[in-house]
Amino acid sequence: MQKLFVCFFLCFIGSIYSGFSQNVYLLYDQDVPQEEYAAKMLKQALLEQEYSILEEQTGYDYLISIAVNAVNLGSEAYSIIPEGKIITIYGGDHRGVIYGSLSVAESIRNGTSLQNIKKSSESPHNALRAIKHNTPWYTYRPSSALDQHYETVRDVKYWEAFLDMMAKNRFNALSLWNLHPFVFMIKPKNFPEASPFSDKEMEEWKHLHREIFRMADERAIDTYIIPFNIFVSPEFSEAHNVARENVYPNYYIPGDTSEIVKRYTRESITQMFQEYPTLTGLGLTLGEGMAGMTPQQREDWIYETYIEGMRQVGRDLKLVHRIPFSSTSESLGKTSVELEQLTRNAIEREASLDFIKGPIWADLKYNWSHAHSTPQLVKVHGGEMFDTFYNPEPEGYKVTYTARNEDFFALRWGVPDFIREHIALNSQSYIGGYFIGSETYIPAKDYFTAIDAPVDWNYAFQRQWLFYKLWGRLLYNPKTPDDIFQAEFNERYGNQGDNLLQAYSLASATQLRLASLYDSRWDFTLYGEGFMALIGDNTQYISVDQLINQPTLDPDYVSVKDFVQRRTSRGSFEKDEVTPPVLIDMLETDTQKALSLVEDINTENNASLMYEVADVKTWSYLGLHLAEKLKGAVALQTYRIKGGAENKQNAVNHLIKALNYWDKVIEITRPIYKDMPLTHYNGSSHDRNEDNLFHWELIRPEVAQDIEIAKNATVNGNN
Repeated sequence: MQKLFVCFFLCFIGSIYSGFSQNVYLLYDQDVPQEEYAAKMLKQALLEQEYSILEEQTGYDYLISIAVNAVNLGSEAYSIIPEGKIITIYGGDHRGVIYGSLSVAESIRNGTSLQNIKKSSESPHNALRAIKHNTPWYTYRPSSALDQHYETVRDVKYWEAFLDMMAKNRFNALSLWNLHPFVFMIKPKNFPEASPFSDKEMEEWKHLHREIFRMADERAIDTYIIPFNIFVSPEFSEAHNVARENVYPNYYIPGDTSEIVKRYTRESITQMFQEYPTLTGLGLTLGEGMAGMTPQQREDWIYETYIEGMRQVGRDLKLVHRIPFSSTSESLGKTSVELEQLTRNAIEREASLDFIKGPIWADLKYNWSHAHSTPQLVKVHGGEMFDTFYNPEPEGYKVTYTARNEDFFALRWGVPDFIREHIALNSQSYIGGYFIGSETYIPAKDYFTAIDAPVDWNYAFQRQWLFYKLWGRLLYNPKTPDDIFQAEFNERYGNQGDNLLQAYSLASATQLRLASLYDSRWDFTLYGEGFMALIGDNTQYISVDQLINQPTLDPDYVSVKDFVQRRTSRGSFEKDEVTPPVLIDMLETDTQKALSLVEDINTENNASLMYEVADVKTWSYLGLHLAEKLKGAVALQTYRIKGGAENKQNAVNHLIKALNYWDKVIEITRPIYKDMPLTHYNGSSHDRNEDNLFHWELIRPEVAQDIEIAKNATVNGNN
């Protein structure tokens, strides 16, 4: 009997092994770069599972046919049709072919044999699923946190990895941002004096950009160059004594509208597109470098330079028209209905041009610069968004939203249901999609990892794999099940990863709750993972007094000040309002659950897993810190209004507990995270700040000061 069992077991193992070492032939058009890429991704997955790839179409165990079928499928859609030993992957276009092939590759990596590949299909929910990626040269904010990425971002291998990530996660557009990109891409024919580079240096820059656009095209990813306005190179400014302020690193400065600047800009745009034939489109930004100009003057300048430069290229191009936020002649202004109508008129004029390939993406910043807060659209950059852009329904353009992650990037993040709700609330027919990315952070160099042990990432964006996977896959298909994301954890960490998706969903919701509770405005007015905000002119820890007095971003949230005032006057609360006690309960319930989910995970000899678990714990203790801080804030504000020694002592006790949780954050992060340069430390200054290192330990004295604030509090009556 024992021999029979051993024989059966060996036969069973052999059948599994032979199933994963069968011969596979891939049938595709080798002259089409996108199909070549799709086949390459499939081959990698097959070889990892010990299948053999045949060079000839004979003797196969399985044939995988890859082709476009535009008759039955729409743009970017795909279908997978298994029929015996033949698996057909159809795409509605080459992008769909890539997505279908990546879907099969994902199944193979997750342990599905070719025999068990299921029939399936998907089509895109959002037409635009773009990445916002700043460059570290002529970048928008001068900071060592940004220019430290210079060498990494100039490495073609970085872009190969980044674009692979984009394709895998169904992102279909890459936008590259800096103040004045042209001199890094071309030597202007009629203005060679504008270039700061030798011929050899210029060729190196051109090689970099050619490779970025070639690899993007190979992966069916659109590419956009998005400059700011009005800017020139310092060399151009010096040579012609114009635009003296319109050079890096300035940005809120007057617009120079001289004719030579117009010609230089217009010709640079035309030459750039002619030298890079696979570059897809251009973005317009109307604000920076345009102070002193009215909104109409800004639109006119753009039309005479950017749009006219595009017209002269000789091929159709795509366009992003960022909706301006200043209704005045100042760089920083407010939104208005009049500004929206003027902008809509300009976009519709552009959409009528026969060289603009529609739809135009009319882009707005979601909840200013803090999309990872409430999924409700509360405001855009500059204030309220009116209904001008979608009433009546637009024809030549679609509204898109930029979802920025200014508030976190060291700690890993992932709350799938938040993204699903975000998309569900913004799926109107006039919505085109999203840009995902930051102004104050570049996801290139890993400047976080402190331990000297093997990890499974080379670049910063690879640390945040869950963030990109969630946004990309859910923008493509919001019904993508959590099983897909959980499977990635298991592929990386085996059964030790079983609880990590749920743990992240619970723990990193701390960021969303803080940003919903604490209203913020432009780029780095909030740094959630550091519990910091711009207070006055400086970025600092959010004190208990700041937490009490700051209005909320989410209209359903109730601030500490309003809660105590209403409770003291015996007012009532609506059932949907998130009061401090309700928020405290949410924070404590979710973070304690997250901690219990990772409690028994064995991270020994796996540094990558250790970081994953550490980040769950860090978010959890930050959540518990916020819960105790809210308790202390309510008690402190109650004492100031009503008095009572017990209220004061409760405030002190809760703030001591809050500090204890902060110390838990330090205990976890001090050994594994470096002191990190932080753009937010520029504060309200336009200049770089070299004293910009952040670590949770470095701001502990500010955290501890809350206790002294409570101890020294006095009764103020109706505060």
